[in-house]
Amino acid sequence: MNIRHDQNASDVVVGLDIGTSKIAAIVGKLTNNGQVEVLGIGTYPSVGMKKGVVVNIEATVDSIREAVTRAENTSGISNIKRVLVGVSGSHIQSINSHGTVAIPNKEVSHEDIDRVMQNAQTIKLPSSDQILHVMPQSYTIDGQEGIREPLGMSGVRLEANAHIVTGSASALSNITKCVERCGLEVDGLVLEQLASSDAVLSEDEKELGVCLVDIGAGTTDIAIYHEGAICHTHVFPVGGDQVTGDIAYALRTPTQAANDIKVKYACAHPQAMHEDEDIEVPSVGDRVARCLSRKSLVGVVGPRYAEIFEMVEEEISKAGYANKLAAGVVLTGGSSQVQGLVELAEETMSMQVRMGFPMGITGMLQDVCHPEYATTVGLLLYARDNLENIETIQPHQEIQVFEPEQPKSSAASRFFNYLKDKF
Repeated sequence: MNIRHDQNASDVVVGLDIGTSKIAAIVGKLTNNGQVEVLGIGTYPSVGMKKGVVVNIEATVDSIREAVTRAENTSGISNIKRVLVGVSGSHIQSINSHGTVAIPNKEVSHEDIDRVMQNAQTIKLPSSDQILHVMPQSYTIDGQEGIREPLGMSGVRLEANAHIVTGSASALSNITKCVERCGLEVDGLVLEQLASSDAVLSEDEKELGVCLVDIGAGTTDIAIYHEGAICHTHVFPVGGDQVTGDIAYALRTPTQAANDIKVKYACAHPQAMHEDEDIEVPSVGDRVARCLSRKSLVGVVGPRYAEIFEMVEEEISKAGYANKLAAGVVLTGGSSQVQGLVELAEETMSMQVRMGFPMGITGMLQDVCHPEYATTVGLLLYARDNLENIETIQPHQEIQVFEPEQPKSSAASRFFNYLKDKF
């Protein structure tokens, strides 16, 4: 007999990853020993999202509702009411800030920490933006730097360095509106790479210096950690959908067929392909399908991913962390699951690279311990560690569709030169 539970139980948390290609709802239970047990997950193709931004509210609502219903069915939770929502999009920006306050009682209290963090987030923002996250990096007391936990320490002057993440108020409001129209309450909005970081990065990596690269369908999200703190975040408006488009254009095949070919056969580096094979490529319209060498895909897929890695490398350098990431790069996300991608990333960025799989959970491991569920699993872990600090975002504003221009790079130029010569 399937016993159904109520989400009113305080130990049940639900994460909702609203991506460009899929919506994923995950249900977890907080155990007595501080672990998170995955009870169920539901996914559904995402319709109505583009590059992390809502472009069709009704379609997005339908996709969310279906994913949540599937999560209810697999978890035995009959009435999901509240969700923690992952967000992305190139409207996301970040900045490092500094705050200073006096310590009136000569001993740092919780109130002093709250005040210095409030002071750190007193920054000028465009009227169209709002603060999404304020995360402490380190504290200084009377000139003593590098303090991570100042509570209870003596001093007269407390300073804080903080990483602040902002986003378009209208874009965030549209996400919230879609979720609420499904009869759900938004417990909070979480930047997707923060959630992914909780799922795939180790504390040692964060201490040594590491860059998470979460490659999704519509965006590539990065988060840089150094000395145990988050230092930089950024979102690029390019991802797996661009790879699919490249394959469709190069092989002259429908988009869905191109995506299937990418998932089954794509390889980003020639040294990772041990043997060649012929693949059947559907043609457009009533034309006869063709057979092409799988090796020919390397010249289509590789340059686009190389472009992404060049952009990541440039962003790391701009942020001031070139040669400071001893733990290298960790790849994750649904569009990172391409053969040879680690080898290409190491070659392009000249850093050690590994693939990141979700960890730190129990239950349904075979279903969710894959890079495509890094954000989804990370939302549960984030909820476990931060739920008491999450504020529900409520304002509703008019829909604003953001469609950034496609980035261009030397890798892109090599790609189009390849197409000209090869096809």
